[in-house]
Amino acid sequence: MENKEIASVLKMVGQLMELHNQDKFKIRSYTNAAFQIGKYPDPIKGLSDDELLKVPGIGKNLVPKVRELIDSGDMTYLSQWLEKTPKGLLEILAIKGIGPSKVRLIWQEMEIETVGELLYACNENRLVDLKGFGEKTQAQVKHSIEFMMENQDKFLYASIEPLVEDIKTWVKSHYPEAMVSETGSALRRDLIIEEVQIIVSDDVLELPDTSQNNVKIVFHRVAKTEFEKAVFEMSCTKEHLRAFQAAEVDLIVPEMRDNTWSIEWAKKHTASDLINNDDLLGSLHNHTTYSDGMHSLEEMATYLKSLGYEYFGVCDHSKSAFYANGLKEDRIIQQHKEIDALNETLNPFKILKGIESDILMDGSLDYPSNVLSSFDFIVASVHSVLRMDKETATNRLIRAIENPFTSILGHPTGRLLLSRPAYPIDHKKVIDACATNNVVIELNANPMRLDVDYTWIPYCMEKEVMISINPDAHRKEGFHHMRYGVMAARKGGLTKDMTLNALGLKNIESYFRSKS
Repeated sequence: MENKEIASVLKMVGQLMELHNQDKFKIRSYTNAAFQIGKYPDPIKGLSDDELLKVPGIGKNLVPKVRELIDSGDMTYLSQWLEKTPKGLLEILAIKGIGPSKVRLIWQEMEIETVGELLYACNENRLVDLKGFGEKTQAQVKHSIEFMMENQDKFLYASIEPLVEDIKTWVKSHYPEAMVSETGSALRRDLIIEEVQIIVSDDVLELPDTSQNNVKIVFHRVAKTEFEKAVFEMSCTKEHLRAFQAAEVDLIVPEMRDNTWSIEWAKKHTASDLINNDDLLGSLHNHTTYSDGMHSLEEMATYLKSLGYEYFGVCDHSKSAFYANGLKEDRIIQQHKEIDALNETLNPFKILKGIESDILMDGSLDYPSNVLSSFDFIVASVHSVLRMDKETATNRLIRAIENPFTSILGHPTGRLLLSRPAYPIDHKKVIDACATNNVVIELNANPMRLDVDYTWIPYCMEKEVMISINPDAHRKEGFHHMRYGVMAARKGGLTKDMTLNALGLKNIESYFRSKS
């Protein structure tokens, strides 16, 4: 088991113990262990019992439970709590805005044990008078339930990609001469997948057993002579296919077969103009142990260099992000000294001095000008007070964009796909402001974000606003998320020449200097 999976189990134990009103100190031992293991930089699955004791958060009482989990994939102690807990409460625990103590109140005071019952109670205004709730919390709970229900049976592309590869591998291992491909939304690399479509040639007589997967999988058998045509047609939306058949353009890449504007794009560009993984020469917007990252500055930079990149933009959180150990001024000086020293040894690879500055409620950035001027570049992002109306959110972003120190607007809508909706913004006004102030817009490559949404890339390009494909990496492995950002960028028709981190080191340094 990976650290995240182990941490998730321990967190669940802590939640269930709190739900059942157990001793606070025992609960804290599990939640703390979950937190510490979740951010531990190295895998713990190969550690001995003595080595586990040295991992922060793991005491003597937890070692046998963690050992059982690592060895068997299960924990008897968790199973005991699950047996005592109605299944519907586990779904309620997943609702944003209410923790285990509030779920306990709902359960014990109102005898509610399912999400449906809770939604009904919200609609009848029954949570308002419950201790610790009120109108605001009730509205938040209702909104979270409705969002969760709307997104049932939907999956991030990144989560189904391994399944697709496993299916294709199975087919080729059993039928080496066969043809097999994903099609539909999976081939288009859609951000959200509701159904996986697989085409196989008609010499595939037996299909793999996919009954244990939650995602819907549909197989199509076609003759080999019709295979390529079928893959193409099934990968197009109906609107795109009609528009393509009426136009005289070259075959459009699968990622762009979900719209009609790509036909016009194809009249001005070729597929070779699109951004590719190999075009990215550096990684901007990354975190280290200076804030809430899992690996040190040196570990992150050295790993990225080993992948063949030219530069690493460090962007730890700013001081207002106290929950993420944001950097106060003295720690910025400390980090900059370490960067200078590392750049001596890593040359010609270079660490660029950046910060992810919180955009405060009034749109200002998180440090005074004399501190902001010490960075090579600044990613400005919203992390707090996310519940805003469209006008408030738009004005907040535009004021940050107009700050002369802002280089990149980070994850503009704050969305977490399938988990948290975007706050509403006037995209055209925001993009226009970026054009006026020479500010780049981030396409956050974390597969849960992919924000800015790819559908706005054509307007960005029209306004000559560059896009930076940023992994928002909090650990070394996070650098590999850039490929998902590239997939989304290609869906929007992003070209290499409009991609900020396709610039080489000298050019990007020159670009950032031109902003200051």
